[in-house]
Amino acid sequence: MEFAVVEGESFSPSCPTLIMPALSIGNVGQLAVDLLISSAKARRVAYLDEPSVLPCAGNDAFGPDAVGDLALALEAYESTSHRLAFIQQRSPVITGMTVSFAKNVADFIRSVGKNHVVILSSLDSGKRRVIDASSDMQVYYFSSCNEDGSDPEYEKLGWKKLEEYDPSHKRWGFLSGLVEGGDFSEDMVDDTDEMTINDYYASLPFAALFSACKAKGLKVSCVLCYCSEGDNMPESFQLAEAVCKLLGDSPEKFHGNGSNGWIIPLSWKSVYGPPPDMSIF
Repeated sequence: MEFAVVEGESFSPSCPTLIMPALSIGNVGQLAVDLLISSAKARRVAYLDEPSVLPCAGNDAFGPDAVGDLALALEAYESTSHRLAFIQQRSPVITGMTVSFAKNVADFIRSVGKNHVVILSSLDSGKRRVIDASSDMQVYYFSSCNEDGSDPEYEKLGWKKLEEYDPSHKRWGFLSGLVEGGDFSEDMVDDTDEMTINDYYASLPFAALFSACKAKGLKVSCVLCYCSEGDNMPESFQLAEAVCKLLGDSPEKFHGNGSNGWIIPLSWKSVYGPPPDMSIF
């Protein structure tokens, strides 16, 4: 992966944690990253050029006004005041190149000095085995902290480990072999024929990104929620709130400047209109 640093900017060693989406149903990860970038008032520091990602261009995603600054398919942002870096991905990976993309991203993250990666993504609610009606939305995770994906710090937040993460499962093994350079075909991971429920989770982009970052020795966590296609703003707000908890910040502190609400990205307003009443989240 090549990248072009924005004039006058650089990657800061004071931003060791990087947050990025993995594309999935409802684009919840992307929406949550947009919300975090906007609310943290992060600066764009680089444009990333990755051959496995379909090219795209649009108007400035954050504003406050559309002034004609281009937003591209992959970009890097940083907020030194919050000690956070971000990658935003705005277009999908070419079919059959999911693992190649993940490996290139992991190489890039390590090369710019980040040591903790938080991947935000969503899961198809139609694949959900058990529905817990005790709360509106549950946050699921798995982490490189322990081999089985568990992390006691995340359990303290009330999150549930994703049971379908099983490193001993065949397809998770294929994935680990691919990112570590083993003699496997990437088609084994992307082929959806006769796929079991465990195979489904291991075939998603967040699984490849997790495995690639872990193979590079990075601390990596996946933070996930279930959703359906539609207006997924509520899920994105709640996933962003989950990130605040993970980082040990209250949402109010994260917003900064005494604000009691998130800063809604300009790109949202053209698609979704005015934001919902935040008092319900």
